[in-house]
Amino acid sequence: MEKVKSALSRLKLYWLAVFMLTIKSYILYKVGFNISADNMLQEFILIINPLSSAVLFFAIALMFKHRLRNIMIVAFSIIATLVLYFNLLYYRFFTDFLTLPVLFQTSNLNDLGTSIVGLMHLGDVLIIVDVLILTLLIVTKRVPAVHRLKREPVILMSLAVVLFLANLSIAQAERPQLLSRSFDRELLVKNIGLLNYHVYDGYIQSQSRAQRVFADSSDIVEVKNYAQANHKEPDPELFGIAEGKNVVMISLESLQTFVINNTVNGEEVTPFLNDLIEDSYYFENFYHQTAQGKTSDSEFIVENSMFGRDSGSVFFTHGGNEYNALPEILSDKGMYSSVMHANNKSFWNRDIMYQSLGYDQFFDINSYEVTEENSVGWGLKDVDFFEQSIDLLQSQPQPFYTKFITLTNHFPFELDEEDKMVDEYDSNSGTLNRFFPTVRYMDHAVERFFEEMKEADLYDDTIFILYGDHYGISENHNKAMSMYLDKDEITPFDTVQLQRVPMIVHIPGHDKHKTIDTVGGQIDVKPTLMHLLGHSTRNDIQFGTDLFSPENESMAVLRNGSVITDDIVYTNNTCYNKDGEEIEAEACEPYVEKGIQDLEHSDRIIYGDLFRFFDSQEDDETEPDEEDAA
Repeated sequence: MEKVKSALSRLKLYWLAVFMLTIKSYILYKVGFNISADNMLQEFILIINPLSSAVLFFAIALMFKHRLRNIMIVAFSIIATLVLYFNLLYYRFFTDFLTLPVLFQTSNLNDLGTSIVGLMHLGDVLIIVDVLILTLLIVTKRVPAVHRLKREPVILMSLAVVLFLANLSIAQAERPQLLSRSFDRELLVKNIGLLNYHVYDGYIQSQSRAQRVFADSSDIVEVKNYAQANHKEPDPELFGIAEGKNVVMISLESLQTFVINNTVNGEEVTPFLNDLIEDSYYFENFYHQTAQGKTSDSEFIVENSMFGRDSGSVFFTHGGNEYNALPEILSDKGMYSSVMHANNKSFWNRDIMYQSLGYDQFFDINSYEVTEENSVGWGLKDVDFFEQSIDLLQSQPQPFYTKFITLTNHFPFELDEEDKMVDEYDSNSGTLNRFFPTVRYMDHAVERFFEEMKEADLYDDTIFILYGDHYGISENHNKAMSMYLDKDEITPFDTVQLQRVPMIVHIPGHDKHKTIDTVGGQIDVKPTLMHLLGHSTRNDIQFGTDLFSPENESMAVLRNGSVITDDIVYTNNTCYNKDGEEIEAEACEPYVEKGIQDLEHSDRIIYGDLFRFFDSQEDDETEPDEEDAA
């Protein structure tokens, strides 16, 4: 007992640092990350899960020589604080935790600017209170330097391992197969702690890199068989309806379906899109399927009919892979492919990734005249962007496939007063309040673009596909969102419904148009467009389905494992019917299993770079058989 008391006394600063980091982590779990517990056992796990990493972390500091030990305890406390705070900032916008690939996306930092500042709060200074206390104790010599430590660091490291194994055992008992759910980062943080989660994430990332080394040509065969077994025949009436036309794809920044045909302060939020829908095919149950890659994820999913990574961005982590992407396929069929985006070409590693996807040209910020007067927020205003893009479109050979990526409706949703066409909403969320004017401005910009396309005599020979790239309003603004939607609260079921984004297919001269309630997602865009252009997808490896196909299964799988069909919604390990009522898990199991298989097979392609083994055969351009057409 005396030895224990002596150890506690000699390592006073160490144990204080462990205690304060553990308490700080728990407070941030509850206040910053809004992690809830369903029962007392979960709450207990939440309290103890920072302990093992704190014990281990500061035990490493004790391995330094006696004069440095106390200083290194403070240094390690600063490092842990930075990890917590960077996660907090990231969580405030993305409602997610950092992963190793995201940390290596440093080339994006120069463009974040006001977005990061907008996420900082005055109360954040409290996060360094423990660092200040430890520093004060050392400076005032209230805690003397510790000499002659021999076995203590090793004993403490062993203790950390025991604590972690105990924590993991309790967590696994409460949540079986915990470590197999690496895509559910909140679940991992909730059960093993934030610092331990980062160690585990590093292990997962190293595993994914190893997959490429051990992959061979046999791996692609299984994936190809799986994908082609799920192939659905196109609608013979629509197959080839846009053959020979130009294609304009518009990625609508942060646009969610809840603003479509809706108002703010009595004014329509998207009047032009509302009218366009009346003269187009509109998919009202279309979901974004992005994760941490956000806009780059949506690009990857749309171009490849594959899922992005559950962590980081494929554009960064696997930009050098081989792909069988839409731009390359259409280029091989005689269409000129390009991207127009008035941003730095290196942002999201686009300059590298676009080459891998097979684009003929990338019109980046250097192709535009960008001034202080025509810029706001993240760069060139959408109206000016579209206006300047017309000349670039006309410079291309036809038919062309061109993707536009808008910018103005981007967090933190800044807009000059003269460009505001509706007033801000009035709620406790400045983010949601500012969202409506920037959405309205983007809607106006798209309207102007359509007018300019007509003036340039490009409109009639073009098919337009417009889609929202990802959510704009995260779960951190649920209170304000429930107020706007006139709900008592935003439930997990509602959160899934808020992942719907607009999907509009507009074909000038085509006399049919309707709103379609088929459930789908961004992964379905590629096969849908390919069939409209008259190209077979029988021999493609893809995980989406033609949204017009009579055989379409009406299903969407989100990157976090959520699944939506006509009848059920599965999310957060809970099964709901379409009215949002909890039902027996068995009703969701077949769809959840299919979703997991889709995600796993798509990941195998990315991690193994399997398209380097893929020999794409010549497509049958007359996919619908004559009997089918009849």
